[in-house]
This record gives sequence, C-alpha cells and structure tokens, in this order.
Amino acid sequence: MNDESQVPVERADGATREQPTEEPLLVEDVLLLLFQPSSGAIAGENYLYYVLGGAVVADLTFRDLIEAHEGRLVRRVAARGDAPHDDVLRPAWDYLATKPRRVQTVIAAIGPELRGKVLDRLVDGGHLRRRRKKVLGFIPSESLELGSARRAGLLARVRATLVDGTQPDARTAALTALLSASGNLHQFDPEIPWTSAVIHHAKELENGNRGAAAAGAAVTRSTIAVISGALGASTAADTADHSV
Repeated sequence: MNDESQVPVERADGATREQPTEEPLLVEDVLLLLFQPSSGAIAGENYLYYVLGGAVVADLTFRDLIEAHEGRLVRRVAARGDAPHDDVLRPAWDYLATKPRRVQTVIAAIGPELRGKVLDRLVDGGHLRRRRKKVLGFIPSESLELGSARRAGLLARVRATLVDGTQPDARTAALTALLSASGNLHQFDPEIPWTSAVIHHAKELENGNRGAAAAGAAVTRSTIAVISGALGASTAADTADHSV
C-alpha cells in the first residue's frame, strides 16, 4: 500500500541555489527528454553521466565559453571568456580554465555530479515534480512525474527533425544528436517511430551532416562522437561479458 503526499518536494537537500539562466540549458532538456513519464524512470541511467557531461560541453560551446585546440592526435578544449555564473556550467568552466583538456577527460570529470544538480534545476523550474510516498505504509520513497508541457514541446521538435525532415536549428540538432549518441532514441517509440529512416537521420545529425545539424561548432560534433564511441565500447563489453 502506498501513502502518497500531493505536496511536491522542491529540493532534495533544502539548499538555496542561484537562479538559472533565462533559457534552459541543453543539459536540462536532455535529462527532461530522457525522463520516461510512463515509468517515472530516466532512460540510460548506467551511462547517464557521459551524456550529461557532453551536454554541458555543448552548452559551454553555444555560449562561446570554450574553444578547441587542435593537436596532432586528439582534440583538446579550453575555457575562454568570463566564468559563467550558472552553478551547473561553472564547475566545468573552472576545470577547463586550468589547462586545455581532452573532451573525454572533461566528460569523465564533470559528468558524475550532474544528475542531482540538473534534476533539482528541472524541479525548481516546475518541469518535474518529486512526490513523497511510503511503500508498505512506512518505507519512505520518492518518485518523479512531469510538471509542465516542456517535455512534450521538445519531443515534438525532435520528432519534426527525425520523422518530418524539418531542418533543425543548431540547438535542436545538438539535442537530437545527443539523444541519438546516448543510445536511447528507441525509448521514444511510438512517438518517434524506431525505423531505419529515423536511425539514418539521427546518425546524420551525430556526424554533423545536415546543415544546422552541425550544432554550430566542431567541438560539439567531437563531443557527440566521444559519447557515441564510449557508449558503443561499453555496450560491446557488456555483450561480450554476458556471452561468456
């Protein structure tokens, strides 16, 4: 028996936080889309930090707060401009301000701390709600549910890009490419049918081959390639382990 309160839990820790930027961060939109309303779960939890870390790198790129340093073998990125005040972006910028680093190094360093921060941001913005409940009448538990129509609007833009062939703006292209690289696009079927055409369009976006799908910067394409490669390697390793 579940005894559920209808009062949202606004923060997990009760702490006050800096006001978010006017436009939601790309990392917020990625996590909001990965939230599955039917189950209350977040798709791809095992490798979520890769995706969220990559989204923050893309956010910094869109705000012209990092620059690419071309090396002989690897791409490195470094901080540029003034430090952002946003409490989700600032740790990543600070990390890059010390010296140029490889994209995969940045993602590994900043990714693990992002899930809680970004969920709090989505709750603060009213896009998700936390509900307290008691399992078996006495075990405290929390669940997530939608709190706004933003997710539906984002999903419609992704669908228009992948199914209807609409030319995406750079932000929508990056959002769609990140979802594709995460390996979770199939979770959106039937809203976004999991067809060979959709898969093809998604891979075009990952590779930056569709106009605005280049996501505005080479570093974003490089970030998406890192995510896709890392998750592909992890999936292959998991498959090999289970086949033994």
